[in-house]
Amino acid sequence: MFTEDDLLSISALQHLLFCERQCALIHIEHVWEENRLTVEGKNMHERVHEQSSESRPNVRIVRGLRLRSLRLGLVGVADVVEFHGTTNKSKISDLKSLGQPFPVEYKRGKPKTDHSDTVQLCAQALCLEEMMECAIPNGALFYGTIRRRLDVSFDDELRALTRRTAFRLHELIDAGVTPPAEYSPKCENCSLLNLCMPKQVSAHKSVSDYLRSAI
Repeated sequence: MFTEDDLLSISALQHLLFCERQCALIHIEHVWEENRLTVEGKNMHERVHEQSSESRPNVRIVRGLRLRSLRLGLVGVADVVEFHGTTNKSKISDLKSLGQPFPVEYKRGKPKTDHSDTVQLCAQALCLEEMMECAIPNGALFYGTIRRRLDVSFDDELRALTRRTAFRLHELIDAGVTPPAEYSPKCENCSLLNLCMPKQVSAHKSVSDYLRSAI
């Protein structure tokens, strides 16, 4: 069980699965740089969060819901959580009264070949299960490029992967060591390409050390 001081961002799970070095640069060395892809993604999330919560027949839609799990040591914000089977008497201040939760995460691009998006969504579900003391069998990922959402089943395999990823995230951050750079084609789409410098930085030098020596 983790404490409040141990909590790490749910979004860091996606960084970790994309690239452990990227995750360390962001969450250990605290470096960041925007590119077109990150700006488009941020704009999409802001538009989603700016919309007010709403109710439809038997469904309450809550945006920007704060999430937390002391079991996984994670904290974050859900883009959208649909509560199914809700009633007019349900109050957002009492989550357990809202009905069956169904988390929906918004992504600007298209479905990925790795598990970074599904693990991030599953982590949101695990947080909600802990907060609400309930079981959440599935959720959905909405992709801006294809303009539709894909259902995700939170099966035992995905849950186990999500827990392993959360614990690996804590190991990485606690160690405080940025992994060496290893160039691959996916580096070209990373907003940290010019800071990471995978083709220039040696395996034993951090970005911070490289920049200091260069200056």
